[in-house]
Amino acid sequence: MADNLVVQSKIKELVKSEGCSSAGTLISALNEAVEKTVKAAVVRAKANKRKTVRGDDV
Repeated sequence: MADNLVVQSKIKELVKSEGCSSAGTLISALNEAVEKTVKAAVVRAKANKRKTVRGDDV
């Protein structure tokens, strides 16, 4: 996926607020993790015969 699903500036700000630095690979890894999580949540919603993906599906 080419689009960012996370806000890079917010992630970097959060990491910095915890006293750490973020590597260049962090954002792409987070994007992949978010995409995988959302797709799994969609599968769960469909398995429960719903079109609405809820927090419970994550």
